[in-house]
Amino acid sequence: MKVVLTESAFFGVMVSLIAYGIGLQVKKKFKIAVFNPLLVSIVLVMVALSVCHVEYDVYYEGAKYLSYLLTPATVCLAIPLYEQVEMLKGNWKAIVLGICTGVVTSLASVLAFCVLFGLGHEEYATLLPKSITTAIGMGVSEELGGYVTITVAVIIITGVLGNMIAELVCKLFRIEEPIAKGIAIGSSSHAIGTVKAMEMGELEGAMSSLSIAVAGLLTVAGASIFATFL
Repeated sequence: MKVVLTESAFFGVMVSLIAYGIGLQVKKKFKIAVFNPLLVSIVLVMVALSVCHVEYDVYYEGAKYLSYLLTPATVCLAIPLYEQVEMLKGNWKAIVLGICTGVVTSLASVLAFCVLFGLGHEEYATLLPKSITTAIGMGVSEELGGYVTITVAVIIITGVLGNMIAELVCKLFRIEEPIAKGIAIGSSSHAIGTVKAMEMGELEGAMSSLSIAVAGLLTVAGASIFATFL
């Protein structure tokens, strides 16, 4: 028996916020990377919809209002960047080179794995924008002929994984320079990864915020070129 909730326009918002709130408490209690609040909330929402037999369209009818906040939230990341503008001016060459390297590495790795596993052009186009923010990645995927809904899932997974392992990777490869950390995280795991960068330090967060915007623009241009390779 399916639950009919069409009268509750904000059902999706309510479920999403409750799930995320639980995710925050779980992360606070256990302090383990795998219990990322976003990842926990995704799982909880999936379980809730499955158990209550609520169709996705009904859920999204309310949850879409949260999506409207995605772009302004991304723009707000410019605040820590503004606070570190002098540092940006003094290291702009290294920053630009680092972001460009991150974008090319992301696109090239997708190409390599798609060739390795024999994926078609649609799947390839779907995965190309995996490391940029959802607001930009959806448009890139649609323009190149990818599966937009899968692109959104891939972008979220990429961000969550980046958030979970960013600090470990930096320790493993002995990356101690704050600017390098921020650029690496922002250009590979967009806004979700930037949350971890901000936890690591103010400068890391500022550089990661910058990387989101610049990497997004470069990926729009780079993906169009790389899309012709497969």
